[in-house]
Order: sequence, then C-alpha cells, then structure tokens
Amino acid sequence: MKQLPLNVGLRTASIFANFHVGPNSEAVAAVQCAAGIPIWIWGLPATGKTHLLQAACAQSAGASAYFPLHPDSGVPPEALDGFERLDLFCVDDLERAAGHRDWEKALFKLFNAAAESRTRLIFAARAAPAAIDWGLADWASRAASSAVYQLRPLADEERIDALRMRADSRGMELPLETAEYLLRRMPRDQKVLFDLIDALDDAALAAQRRLTVPFVREALHLG
Repeated sequence: MKQLPLNVGLRTASIFANFHVGPNSEAVAAVQCAAGIPIWIWGLPATGKTHLLQAACAQSAGASAYFPLHPDSGVPPEALDGFERLDLFCVDDLERAAGHRDWEKALFKLFNAAAESRTRLIFAARAAPAAIDWGLADWASRAASSAVYQLRPLADEERIDALRMRADSRGMELPLETAEYLLRRMPRDQKVLFDLIDALDDAALAAQRRLTVPFVREALHLG
C-alpha cells in the first residue's frame, strides 16, 4: 500500500530500473536496502535525489510515503504526525527546514518515533546534515547520526547513457548522435534533459517520426 501526503503522486518513471547509477553505486545500494538506520542523501539539484526517494517508495512492499518538505507552503509541521507508523517514509528538500524551528522540532519528533516503531527513514537535501545551519541542536544531532551519502553529477558519457535509458523506458529509441546533439545544445541539468526527452517523445509519436537530429532540430526550433 502506498500512502501519499499532500496529493503528491509518485512519478511513474521514478524507478530504480531507469536510474543511471554512474558514480553513485554506494548511495543507490543504500537506498535500495530494505532496512537499516536512517539514510541521508545529498547533492546538487538534478542529481537524482527525488528520483531515488520515489523509487524507494515504488519498490516498498509495505506502506510508504514520499513527502516534499516546503515550510512556506502553509502546510503545518503537524503534517508529519503519523508517518512513523509506515514501513518507509521519505522526506525530500530537508534543507528548507533550516531556521524553521517548528519544522525542526517536528523532524526531531519524527526521527525518535520512527526509531521506536522501526520505520525506515530516507532523507534528501542539497547538503550533508552537518553542513546545514540548523537552529535546533537536538535535531542537528539526530540528522548527523544518519548514514550520509553524496550523489555526484554524471559525466557527459553517463548523461548520454541516461538520456538513452530514459527514451528506452518510454519505448522510443534515442540514437547516439541525437543524444550527443542534445547535450551540446541544451542545458546539462538532468531534470531539464529528461523533461525534454519526454516532450520530444510525445512530439515524435504525434508526428510519427523518429528521434533523429533533423526532427529534434525542427521540434526545438534550433538552427
């Protein structure tokens, strides 16, 4: 059973099978593990943090939830109450809680309650817990006790492999020359590139065309 807060659904493409591991095999293996101490993964934007958290929920055999933390959204810290009863709870964007004492208290409470009920926790943030300016010392200590893994950006060759894997997961072939063309002409942000592949895939299906360089150039109005 999957339990999802705030009407946040899991992206169907966010599974381990189409995550290009690259230099992050240790972090991916830790997230895939069925049990253990809380995991904290961190890295620059678009390194795959959200993908891994959602993939963990998709793989979970028990009750699980993915929660993107956004203290300025109007959602109260009490929204975290009760998730310690799940088998797996994944919390994204933890750096946003820094300086929000009520949210840090809620995370501290969640951490302790999850330990008692043996709920597995996976956290994600843009920095390691020790590098974030927390206001609550008790929560800073709990966060730092997690098993911490950094997600590193992919090299260009790995980005190309990841793009072709993304297209393949949608049932489309992305020729090597087309993937190389996209990497030369578009931003190297992995999320931007993946969203672009999805859009090009839809356009190619509608036009009954292959993802060739001429088609991509035409679709994106590139000279």
